[in-house]
Amino acid sequence: MTINRNSLLAVAGVVLAVSTIAAPALGQTTSERQARGNAVVRSLNGGEPQPTLERMRDEFPFLAEATEAYALGDVWSRPGLDKKSRQLAAVSAFAALGEPAFLKIHARYALNAGATEAELKEVVYLTTVTAGFPKAIAASQALSELFGELKAGNGGAPRP
Repeated sequence: MTINRNSLLAVAGVVLAVSTIAAPALGQTTSERQARGNAVVRSLNGGEPQPTLERMRDEFPFLAEATEAYALGDVWSRPGLDKKSRQLAAVSAFAALGEPAFLKIHARYALNAGATEAELKEVVYLTTVTAGFPKAIAASQALSELFGELKAGNGGAPRP
């Protein structure tokens, strides 16, 4: 078996990238990382826990722990983006992936972080270019549901 230089460099690059991403978590306990993840969720969700994550704890505890410790505690807590930008990026990704349930969760977080309905609609419009009309339409339906839920819970008053 021969290994060419480009393959070796690619593998070395992946190892370096993974070790760089994981570096902040090294030396920290899972409990510390989970606590940081819990704080992230509560900061985005008006001080409340995330219901989807809490339901997952019963039947899929490892997945809940990994989500809280890695996704939230290690990645979401990074300082590189402000909360609003991070949530708009997440909404865009979930729209492009065709994941309306996750889109709604993160759109609510985006609103809590200061995004407006108009900004979320712009993300949907951009989705037509990056992921196509069917995914943008599905995203628009998820946002319409969320906006309706929020207006119903707010005495019918629209959000800014």
